[in-house]
Amino acid sequence: MRIHLIAVGGSAMHNFALALADAGHHVTGSDDQIFEPSRGRLKAAGLLPEIEGWDADRITSDLDVVILGMHARTDNPELLRAQELGLTIQSYPEFLRFATEAKKRMVVAGSHGKTTVTSMILHALHGAGISTDLMVGAQLEGFDRMVDLDEKHEWAVIEGDEYLSSPIDRRPKFLWYGPHVTVLTGIAWDHVNVFPTEEDYIEQFRQYLRTVEPGGTVIHCEEDPMLAEVIAELRQERTDIRWVGYSTPDHAPTATGSQVTLPGAETMDVSLLGAHNMQNLAAARACCEAMGLAVADFDRHIANFTGAARRLEVAHEDSDHDFIAFRDFAHAPSKLRATQASVVGQYPSRSVTAVFELHTFSSLNKAFIPQYKAAMDAVDHAIVYFDPAVVAHKRLPELDEAFVKASFGRETLEVITSVSALEDRLDEVPRENHVLLMMSSGRFGGAAFTPTPRRVPSSQ
Repeated sequence: MRIHLIAVGGSAMHNFALALADAGHHVTGSDDQIFEPSRGRLKAAGLLPEIEGWDADRITSDLDVVILGMHARTDNPELLRAQELGLTIQSYPEFLRFATEAKKRMVVAGSHGKTTVTSMILHALHGAGISTDLMVGAQLEGFDRMVDLDEKHEWAVIEGDEYLSSPIDRRPKFLWYGPHVTVLTGIAWDHVNVFPTEEDYIEQFRQYLRTVEPGGTVIHCEEDPMLAEVIAELRQERTDIRWVGYSTPDHAPTATGSQVTLPGAETMDVSLLGAHNMQNLAAARACCEAMGLAVADFDRHIANFTGAARRLEVAHEDSDHDFIAFRDFAHAPSKLRATQASVVGQYPSRSVTAVFELHTFSSLNKAFIPQYKAAMDAVDHAIVYFDPAVVAHKRLPELDEAFVKASFGRETLEVITSVSALEDRLDEVPRENHVLLMMSSGRFGGAAFTPTPRRVPSSQ
């Protein structure tokens, strides 16, 4: 097939380009901004566009399909040319459904924990020698890329996002997949730009459960009250589904992670932190069991799972001075709370400084920011960073520091709005008996964190 990807620089999109080219398709792409690691990986595969930007002349009548990424706008000149020529235009979730139509689909859904649970499933299956099609939102150890498609695979393991499919396909991505087995980790309102009320957001999960294949299996967290309400409703409607609940297993922190006791198994050591990750572990175990992997095999292979990229990923550690810095993808209120709780629980004798970047549309939206009330209360020092230029780029109303501070409801919260000021503040974080937690779906404006302070703070 001849395939062109509009907005090829995205995290998922560039991995689709790599996977399709590896499968033997003729692949081209375009984007107006391509950052690392997408740039380097596309270049190595010979897929990096020669010139950044949009060019309608790239779109020709011999293309079999155009895959449209969410980063493109509806007036994109390449999209307009494709529409003019009557070409097949698909979002990547639509294309993924087409590519996996003959397979069994395992889909991980929910407002939080999707990437981690998907990663755990793939890690355990990989350890057991089972290969699948896959689509996951982070780079995994042992995998070349975040997307893989192979006609020989029996299963497809897909991270099922509830965000929109493309600029011209306003359905949530996960409505495309039609899972045979799925897990829902929880429901906590997000994506306020497209789901302006909590009820709008919850309705997407009801619709999703209606797409489960006849006779399918739904695995669900029994500890999430909103999800429990939705499950109770859909149980009456989908009597053909096998409903499997899970909950957080018994666990305790250790020097290198946690000890966890899963149902029917002996206590084992894992390199994971906090109750939220233990809950994710239980979810992944139930998913693999539903796919046919024995729980004993799952337990054996998951023991060396170290986590997905940017999910409590260690950025720096100095064990001599009891200092550790983490990077984490957390950005929604529920994710912030869970991530901080994991860190504080793991290091009860250390002080914790948490830095959170308002970066997504929802987190920068004045109507949504009050949802973060008390979301930074678990740590000793709380810092929120945002870039006014990003707010303007997203065409949102201006934010002021006082409003942000009041919305979080913490008197001692620090609000920073420039990269240089953020770097100065990071320099002041103690490098002894301390934890630094950096949470963002972005890059903190490129702010540099240096393990050794560039200057000695005046207070020392």
